[in-house]
Amino acid sequence: MTAIIQVTKLSKEYRIGRREAAYGTLRESLVRALRNPLQTLGGRAAANEKLWALKDVSVNVEPGEVVGVIGRNGAGKSTFLKILSRITEPTSGRIDLYGRVGSLLEVGTGFHPELTGRENIYLSGALLGMKRAEIQRKFDEIVEFAELEKFLDTTVKYYSSGMYMRLAFAVAAHLEPEILLVDEVLAVGDAAFQKKCLGKMRDVANHGRTVLFVSHNMTAVNQLCSRCLLIADGRLVMNGKTADVVAAYLQAGSGGGAESVWQDLRRAPGNENIKLHAVRVKSHGVIKSEVDIDKEVEVEVEFWNRRPGARNLCVTIYLLDSNGTVVLSTGNTPAANALPEEWFDKPHPEGLFRAICTLPANFLNEGLYYITVYVVTLGPLAVEVEAPHVLSFRVFDTGVLREAGGGGNWPGVVRVRLPWTTELVAPQAIPSAPEQQIAVELKD
Repeated sequence: MTAIIQVTKLSKEYRIGRREAAYGTLRESLVRALRNPLQTLGGRAAANEKLWALKDVSVNVEPGEVVGVIGRNGAGKSTFLKILSRITEPTSGRIDLYGRVGSLLEVGTGFHPELTGRENIYLSGALLGMKRAEIQRKFDEIVEFAELEKFLDTTVKYYSSGMYMRLAFAVAAHLEPEILLVDEVLAVGDAAFQKKCLGKMRDVANHGRTVLFVSHNMTAVNQLCSRCLLIADGRLVMNGKTADVVAAYLQAGSGGGAESVWQDLRRAPGNENIKLHAVRVKSHGVIKSEVDIDKEVEVEVEFWNRRPGARNLCVTIYLLDSNGTVVLSTGNTPAANALPEEWFDKPHPEGLFRAICTLPANFLNEGLYYITVYVVTLGPLAVEVEAPHVLSFRVFDTGVLREAGGGGNWPGVVRVRLPWTTELVAPQAIPSAPEQQIAVELKD
């Protein structure tokens, strides 16, 4: 079978450096050069700095495959899809695509802010290669999927990012291309619509079309993709079964340690308002990468608040298993906190804050776990810090749950000690079963 996507030694080089804020006249440029020739030369040198976003990537994708593309931020995933979509020209290498390509690489790609949702369906469809008759035939289905009937004739500049994404995905998914390229479509939107998007991509694949799916959502990648590509520093470092690639990615990304600290604020996850300082796993006050199953686990998150008076700051922890499946999510909001919350709705001064979440003993099963940290502002929602898979720890059984024939590994993600009672209901011998009447019919 001929591969529907053939990529051979694909590379993309960018030149990086400072860019002038505005264009000036020749006279102004000469004056600047005469006043500070070293700065001018330094700017020229910086502009010549090179960065390989992709380097010698080769891969084939068969028709009907659903292939995940994973990696850290800046690894080259989006560049890879943009080149496949013919948005970006490669520096070198060869790409052969045997089929029509539909892509959803950025929220609202092809949308004009001054046009309505209805008008943008036709515009976006045309940019994606759909004929007007095809758009009209699919129009009602697109609108129903996007769940935006009330806002069809509203200018899309008033849409939220979630509304943009729903409409853009609906158009791209209903194009019915032979190849569908999707980049982080699940980053925006509620859980119900994310599930709907996954179902639609699964339907596209079941009809024999090919899907390349870029995402940081390892649960979605595991559910949807039969094969996975891991890209790191612009290179394809692993190509294989999804479970194996996801496990390798999570393990490499966490660094295998129970503590991550960012001393340099410039490199710390966050923005101008909030910067992450440290994340730790402790047991009885000691930093540990291996935790007894019958001991409490404390997760510490330290962050710098750089915006005096900030309110409603929520530290959220996602706990993932070795397959990237989210085991639980929790945050320090009053609704989710079992203890009285002291700081949540009060003005935060500038300074270093520490939030601690305690997981009870005899709660998690044996295995390897990863922690993703978010710091968000609620009302309205704004993500201040996103730190995926910052560290890992392992839970092991000391034998406490293997007593009296407990056996080996227990199935399941959690292994909670739950209340059980046993009582004697009827203190008597088991009654004998009544003799069965057997009828035999004799035939001549």
